[in-house]
Amino acid sequence: MFKPYELFVGLRYTRAKRRNHFISFISLSSMLGIALGVTALITVLSVMNGFEKELRERILGMAAHATISTFGGRLPAWEDVAERAAGNRHVLDSAPYVQGETMLTHGKQVSGALIRGILPASEAKVSDVWEHMKFGSIDDLRAGEYGIVLGSELAYSLGVRKGDPVTVISPQATVSPAGVLPRLRRFTVTGIFDVGMYEYDRGVAMMHMEDAAKLFSLGDNVTGVRLKLDDMFLAPYIAREIASSFPADIRVEDWTRQHANFFKAVKTEKRVMFVILTLIVAVAAFNIVSTLVMVVTDKQADIAILRTLGATPRSIMSVFIVQGAVIGIFGTLLGVIGGVLLALNVETIVPALERLFNTQFLAADVYYISDLPSELHWDDVWLMAIVAFSLSLLATLYPAWRASRTQPAEALRYE
Repeated sequence: MFKPYELFVGLRYTRAKRRNHFISFISLSSMLGIALGVTALITVLSVMNGFEKELRERILGMAAHATISTFGGRLPAWEDVAERAAGNRHVLDSAPYVQGETMLTHGKQVSGALIRGILPASEAKVSDVWEHMKFGSIDDLRAGEYGIVLGSELAYSLGVRKGDPVTVISPQATVSPAGVLPRLRRFTVTGIFDVGMYEYDRGVAMMHMEDAAKLFSLGDNVTGVRLKLDDMFLAPYIAREIASSFPADIRVEDWTRQHANFFKAVKTEKRVMFVILTLIVAVAAFNIVSTLVMVVTDKQADIAILRTLGATPRSIMSVFIVQGAVIGIFGTLLGVIGGVLLALNVETIVPALERLFNTQFLAADVYYISDLPSELHWDDVWLMAIVAFSLSLLATLYPAWRASRTQPAEALRYE
């Protein structure tokens, strides 16, 4: 015999005889259950990774990787600050900005908005908003012309289109002989953007930085400087490096802190889905218990004969662990193959199903992400495979232990 007999006997028991087809059916069901569980787990986690990537890209289309500002909201000599930040090897580009909350009016329509004053040439280096322009261009924002670019939902709520005037009311007031008057200025809509995030499309408007500085009475000051980094995932560490080179009154924030609650919620959902779907794999894996218990009962005489021939309890236990491991290996392997294929083709399969059933799973008028994205992480695949196989091995321990406790005399008494 060219293989250890425990392995040979364990593999032999996985093949059905005429009198135990039912046991083989349960073994096949357990194998398919593990495969379906692993497939579902890999696919769902890949889809959640896709959603996280899509949302992250949409957020970073408007938000910078890091920002430098002061606690008072006024940053003087921003050119020196940008040059100093550029001394960090991870900083690729920078752009100044002016930011403040205002009220926008058009006719009888009124809406609050966050105004962001930008330098169009510099802004294009740190954000992707220019790629999401529906009408016009951010290059149309010129100092002194008082042009404004609105988010698509904000423009819709105000009922304006390109070329329409809007009145911007600043919270700063002007003292005049007639009393305290609000600062307001009429702007012309030069463009409309749509980044696919309601938070930005509904509440953000952009204008030239010089016009915004006049509106908020900042003079030559700015609100801060936006930075683009070479690796956005290292933003927290890079931000701390940059902050260490500035005085204590300078604040450096990265994009993960600005949207910390959102990304924490996404990670929590991913963990919860992992736990829930792992329970599906666990249910399928523990079907192996019932399979092996019936095999042990069916093979009482064989076990007794092996024991009389000198097999140790450990060897008997190994035989049935091998049988359960075979079910776990094939089930996990089928699940990994199915999960990887499904995760890589979700963006093709889902549209086909939508056409087949004449429906849309994520309606464009309800969800900002109407397509089902998917991003396969091989770390997730290996983790799923290890978890599924480990649960399969765990399920074999009790039946195998019972088999090892079989007494030859008792088992052969009625044979």
